[in-house]
Amino acid sequence: MTVNRPWGVIVDGYSTGNYLPPAFDALGFDLVHLQSTPEPMLTMLQPAAASYREFLVMDEAVTPGLLAERKPAFVLAGQEPGVPLADRLAEELGLRGNGSALSTARRDKARMIATVAAAGLRTASQLCTDDAGEAVAWAVSGGHWPCVAKPLSSASTDGVRVCRTEQELRDAVVGVLGTRDIFGSANDRALIQSYLTGTEYIVDTVSCDGRRRVCGVWRYEKRLSEHGRPLYNRDILVDPADPVCGQLVPYAGEVLDALGIVNGPAHAEIIVGADGPALVEVGARLNGNMHPAMHQACLGLDQAELTALAYGDPERFLSGYADTPYSIRQPAVVYNTPTSLSGRVVGVDDAVVSRIRALPGVVDLTVKKKPGDRIDPTEDLLTSPLRVFLTDQDAEQLDRDYLLVEELREDVYTVEV
Repeated sequence: MTVNRPWGVIVDGYSTGNYLPPAFDALGFDLVHLQSTPEPMLTMLQPAAASYREFLVMDEAVTPGLLAERKPAFVLAGQEPGVPLADRLAEELGLRGNGSALSTARRDKARMIATVAAAGLRTASQLCTDDAGEAVAWAVSGGHWPCVAKPLSSASTDGVRVCRTEQELRDAVVGVLGTRDIFGSANDRALIQSYLTGTEYIVDTVSCDGRRRVCGVWRYEKRLSEHGRPLYNRDILVDPADPVCGQLVPYAGEVLDALGIVNGPAHAEIIVGADGPALVEVGARLNGNMHPAMHQACLGLDQAELTALAYGDPERFLSGYADTPYSIRQPAVVYNTPTSLSGRVVGVDDAVVSRIRALPGVVDLTVKKKPGDRIDPTEDLLTSPLRVFLTDQDAEQLDRDYLLVEELREDVYTVEV
């Protein structure tokens, strides 16, 4: 990195936040990483050391003044926990951002849904509580069966459970309270919501000064486990000409407006049922299924590249990409494999991994476990042991590759019970 280049700050650049540094580097920007917590969040993929000019840990007595003196070009969040801090610092420094007034609503799912509902948009009914008995009384009195219990500010289906009986709801609430979410925050309350029936979609966006580019729409293929946990199988890229996009895209835009997300990346999870779209939740950061090479192949653009443009070259973003629909170059899916294995991983079969990687439609494969790790039957996205990114011009070839991965997935790991 060259110290004379302009630079910006990424707050908590974990997981897919790792795709932001190359995108900004291509525009001539260096980056400084700012960690919002005293210790790193080890539950997620760590920021790559070579991607940043400097690593800072947030110190309220020092960091704001240091940044004001150094004058960064932008501050944005790389992952969920960094959203409030990035909002506040950008506001204090007079930089492009979303302001701090609605930061809590962009992280706390109860406030998120309340804010969106107050804007007149369809949402689930909900209760936020630290009492399992109150949760049951709410579900019984309102006839909210089934209902969903979840932590307030986590991600990746962490702690989410669909409940059909009073006992299931009690167990789910108790299972949330007193634990920590995947970001290390204490769960002192649980969120209970009415169950939304329909098909779930993801709408990926990047905004700049209130104008947006929809980067893509993906349809979730999922089912419920026997314990009521959502098991996500494939994210399937949706053709923008599909009539469902005519409902999803305007609704997503109104949701982002309600939450004050006028700059930066977001992904909105929305269920479309008989009564139209309804919000599940929004993340004001890159989609977790983002993979630049795959997205470049199937869409010609990726969310990280567009985010870099929105902050690093806003005029180019606004003149060339805002308010224009995405187009599909070829079909694509992201496959989160399930497993029935249980035990300690003692080996990864490199031959099987290589065979999967060699399939025509496979762009990349994330092997999440290593020898010594514990593997258990899949209950949510966090316990899916493989993530496979696939795209191919031939939709039938894509299906064949998916089916072969499905056949090979349990052979990747050797497990000792």
